[in-house]
Amino acid sequence: MNEIINCATYLDGRKLADIGINEISTVLQTPNQFVWIGLHDPEGATLQQIQQQFNLHDLAIEDAHNAHQRPKIEMYGDTLFAVLRTAQINPGTHHTDFGETHFFVGPNFLITIRHGSSISYNNVRTRCESTPHLLKKGQGFALYAVMDSIVDQYFPVVEALEEDLQKMEEKIFKGTPSRETTEEIYQLKRELLEVKRAVSPLIDIANRLMRFDITLISEDTQPYFRDIYDHAIRINEMVDHTRELLNTALEANFSLISISQSDVSKKFAGWAAILAVPTMVAGFYGMNFKFMPELEWHYGYPVIVTCTILACIVIYTLFKRSGWL
Repeated sequence: MNEIINCATYLDGRKLADIGINEISTVLQTPNQFVWIGLHDPEGATLQQIQQQFNLHDLAIEDAHNAHQRPKIEMYGDTLFAVLRTAQINPGTHHTDFGETHFFVGPNFLITIRHGSSISYNNVRTRCESTPHLLKKGQGFALYAVMDSIVDQYFPVVEALEEDLQKMEEKIFKGTPSRETTEEIYQLKRELLEVKRAVSPLIDIANRLMRFDITLISEDTQPYFRDIYDHAIRINEMVDHTRELLNTALEANFSLISISQSDVSKKFAGWAAILAVPTMVAGFYGMNFKFMPELEWHYGYPVIVTCTILACIVIYTLFKRSGWL
């Protein structure tokens, strides 16, 4: 697998050339240039080369190598280190696949490291190269372009989860409530929780990148991160709204299951009351006594049977009107 996806140098927003890792130190000595490197699941040896070329901190390199980091932003000297989680819908399983992207931003370089399920940023690089008047703002604008692409990927994910919620609501209210539906709701809640955990830190990250205390981001680039901040808030609100509706759907499913069980119990109780009448009569006349009422009467048997049937019909009618049967 190719670990180094792209490694190029830029001047005044225009790509000068693709370079190798060993050429980076020479390029960095040239003023007004910046290097943009894209890596995918790099091995330790590759990261060590990158660390030597850019003098990156050991702790940041360790995080970038191990992955599975929470979204965050940290400063190591004059280098900014950020971690964002990516999300996309798996077309095969229709579940959400999460990945990570790590960023190293310095005075004249941007390094993106993708881990796990993550879409390539070649299209982002191509769009940036097609707008040199924006890319000449430097590595800060390239960082914004990649982050904006990551945040925009969350919209189809959340919209797909909202569609799953609508299908689940139809199943709950138009179908038969079941334990399978409850399991599906819990699965959807877990996916929403993962999206929430990935999106919430983006608000603080974008908010910090908008501040003027990070000199690596030029003043004319910082306003662009306000767009990421707005998108992160919007996605966060969409997730919260969907989670509330999902909680309501879960409660409704439980209530409908409880009502269904109560209806079954009522039917059992009604039929038990009806069957209790002939059981009681049969119990009386099944006792081994010599002197009993109507025992010697010629019409005793048909009268008792008729009265028993009429009593059962009356009880059935009463239960039917009350909705128990």
